[in-house]
Amino acid sequence: MKLYDAAWAPSPRRVRIYLAEKGIEVERVPVDLRADEQFSDAYLAINPRGAVPALELDDGEVITESAAICRYFEATTPEPPLFGASPIEIARIESWTRRIEGDGYFAAVYAFRNSLPALKDRGMPGKWPPIPQIPELATRGAVMWKAFVEGLDGHLADRQWIAGNDYSFADITALVTVDFAARAKLDIDGCSHIGRWHKAASARPSASA
Repeated sequence: MKLYDAAWAPSPRRVRIYLAEKGIEVERVPVDLRADEQFSDAYLAINPRGAVPALELDDGEVITESAAICRYFEATTPEPPLFGASPIEIARIESWTRRIEGDGYFAAVYAFRNSLPALKDRGMPGKWPPIPQIPELATRGAVMWKAFVEGLDGHLADRQWIAGNDYSFADITALVTVDFAARAKLDIDGCSHIGRWHKAASARPSASA
């Protein structure tokens, strides 16, 4: 089993944090995004979408998408449960994970992909025809981000973790999102409850995975 990984990208980091929380060891194969190794013939044979991460199982089947990879390991190694144990826990974690992805992570992607000169004609991650940057999408991302963090900050006012009493996949997703957003110059300034939560999440050993 091999995990095709990229050191600084947010989606592979989400998998690494999850695996560290689970105590699961997987062979990692580095993919150098700065050298566009994800578009090499060798990697495209693994994942034709040209995106990371990808998990190659021992029988040769490949699982792509970070959440799907983590779901696979949740099924094979259910303890400790990071997607919830009871029906209501599972629903809460899924609901918050989707909200964080749709409102927060995509806001950061909009801002990041549509503002950096190095990403000219690469408005979407993965292997696509040239996709031009749209400055208005960077503006949209900034507006979305502000609304997202204000809502999350209020939610965290009376709780330690996002989706329940325990650290979960929703917290992993939010940690990766907040740290990635900072690279797009989107911050959490003024959000004291997110600041407290972020400090606690960043202090977990898994955060440095």
